[in-house]
Amino acid sequence: MAQTPRYRFAPSPTGYFHVGGARTALYNWILALQSNGVFVLRIEDTDDSRNNPQWTQGILDALAWLGIDNKDSHFEGPFFQSANAALHVEAAEKLFAQGAAYYCDLSSEDIQKRAKESGKQGYDGYSRDRGLGPGEGRVLRFRVPEGATIVQDQVRGSVEFDNSTIEDFVLLRGNGSPVFLLANVVDDVTQGITHVVRAEEHLPNAPKQQMIWRALGHEPPVWAHVPVLVNEQRKKLSKRRDKVAVEQYREEGILSVAMKNYLMTLGWAPIGDTEIVPFEKITAEFDLSSVNHSPAFFDIVKLHSFNADYIRAMPVDEFIRACEPWLVGAKAPWQAQDYDAKVFAEIAPLVQTRVQLLQDVPSMVDFLFCDLPTIDDAAFTKAFAPEWASATLIEIRDAFKTCEFTPDALKAVVEAVGEKHSLKLGKMQAPLRVAVTGRSVGPPLFEPIAMLGRDATLKRIDVALAKKV
Repeated sequence: MAQTPRYRFAPSPTGYFHVGGARTALYNWILALQSNGVFVLRIEDTDDSRNNPQWTQGILDALAWLGIDNKDSHFEGPFFQSANAALHVEAAEKLFAQGAAYYCDLSSEDIQKRAKESGKQGYDGYSRDRGLGPGEGRVLRFRVPEGATIVQDQVRGSVEFDNSTIEDFVLLRGNGSPVFLLANVVDDVTQGITHVVRAEEHLPNAPKQQMIWRALGHEPPVWAHVPVLVNEQRKKLSKRRDKVAVEQYREEGILSVAMKNYLMTLGWAPIGDTEIVPFEKITAEFDLSSVNHSPAFFDIVKLHSFNADYIRAMPVDEFIRACEPWLVGAKAPWQAQDYDAKVFAEIAPLVQTRVQLLQDVPSMVDFLFCDLPTIDDAAFTKAFAPEWASATLIEIRDAFKTCEFTPDALKAVVEAVGEKHSLKLGKMQAPLRVAVTGRSVGPPLFEPIAMLGRDATLKRIDVALAKKV
């Protein structure tokens, strides 16, 4: 009977959830779904100095936002690496007992001194045959065999490592604690992991981990090392330098469906002429052998474009619901009593076609929920700089006093004044928009003016004209 495929995602709870980790998680999740397998979430929490429970919860929340749900039958976990500490040490002792590992008492200074004397970098295997046992300050090292180690990788093909370039690496530190390489393998063995899909930065660890797998009497998993994400300078995305936190993009109003779709186009592409496709199509078509070897550029501009497409495609009612966190509560830029959900519902279809991020919605409609807008000085200066700006706005104001207050009638007034002065509608709207909304950009102008009403609109125009004077 064939073994159920078991994929694992093993982040460390040491900070915000990285977009690169999110893509790796999606790869593993999709592969588990395709094979009717299992997605195992393991929190590698053995670094006490950096771990924080809030980061663990952040991982769970971010995965759920991406649709990787711990309530799904394909999901197992979260498991915590720290719970397996005894198993890690037990495995190390087994490797020592069978001669696959040995103890070494050289300090870092000793190793550096020997390297300098020999002219060769790194540890030289000095303690291999000294027959040392465990002791204070002694590390346990794996005895790297001669020859070569071949890693069969589903993305990179057959990758050969000359074992002579791999020094006898540490399994247990001088204080007896296991290192990442050992703990990672023991956890994978214990949890029956069959496939390890992770970023290419871990590829140099693969031959060492493969040696440990075999020394423990198990066949290694199927490996797949996917390309890292880079910024526009083609440097690996860094938490210190780049905007990489999934939580930050979510807070800005990136839709989860847009983020999932975009991440899955980094190093891979769905069949067809467009990259914007349903997640079901991605799940059906994704293939590790089609993943590109080259680093993938995480383009924020393109992500925003994806998001705008998904926002435009939403039913209006769904768009309104998605905007609510930015319109009601702590994120809202106005007092709760000033917000009118019915007014927003009226203007929502106009806003929906013009935003890339949900966080931008309030700034496009805030003028509807205040007595007077806050006028942007730069926009005001530019709009009222032409000699004709104030004079034509006065004519518009006077016509607005008696015309029918509908979008079409208001537009007709502005067009008529523009024709009189040989000015196109776009130019004529500029000072009017700044006067009414406080900004130079926003939704189509005449519908919101009709919603504001005659008195509020005239008051705003008079305030702007007075400011000009």
